[in-house]
Amino acid sequence: MKPTLMLLPGLMCDAHVWQPQIDALSDAWDCRVPDYDFADDLGAMADHVLSEAPESFALAGHSMGGRVALEVMRRAPERVVRLALLDTGYKALAEGEAGEREVAGRMRLVELAQRDGTRAMGEDWVQGMVHPDRLSDSALINTIVEMIGSKTVATFERQIHALIHRPDATEVLESIRCPTTFICGSHDSWSPLQQHQEMADQVRHSRVVAIEAAGHMSTMERPKAMNEAFWQWLS
Repeated sequence: MKPTLMLLPGLMCDAHVWQPQIDALSDAWDCRVPDYDFADDLGAMADHVLSEAPESFALAGHSMGGRVALEVMRRAPERVVRLALLDTGYKALAEGEAGEREVAGRMRLVELAQRDGTRAMGEDWVQGMVHPDRLSDSALINTIVEMIGSKTVATFERQIHALIHRPDATEVLESIRCPTTFICGSHDSWSPLQQHQEMADQVRHSRVVAIEAAGHMSTMERPKAMNEAFWQWLS
């Protein structure tokens, strides 16, 4: 029986964000992508992941999914045999002006989705989500925008609520004992590479992999490099 790899998608994402990895790994791994669109809390998302996962599994989370993965580690670290955190973060909402700026930026997108729909919001949002050189790749951009556009405004509102009210995961990082890899697009402006090094500094025997010429959507932007990073992590 193949071992299980749980792949956790980020904000307004689904299995499309992992498709290159699923295609590359499925002969060796039982790849599963849980759907937690119903939840407005990262902890509830993590509980759902655990309810769908076998007793022992490998775990990878991208963006918001990385934060969900950390909540899985908070709850059941003994069930996770290896961990990969991609293009993500670990701190709670900042206090003061920095936090207010983040909330304002997120709510601008919510208001855009409420007014014009999630696809229109995705067309705006994607401009900062990929490496600038990839903005002319119509197939990539269309796939990302269609994925976002397939989600409802209510899902977006719930997930934004979950991110604004996210818990700090510093203590979770310090407690991780399974083999852990942090992977990040070299040009991720949402979750910078340096942030992943900060996380890795708190996790014993972890490593950081930069996906060159990629932004926040690194799994889709540079699938060959990402697949190589996954094979190294999983072996």
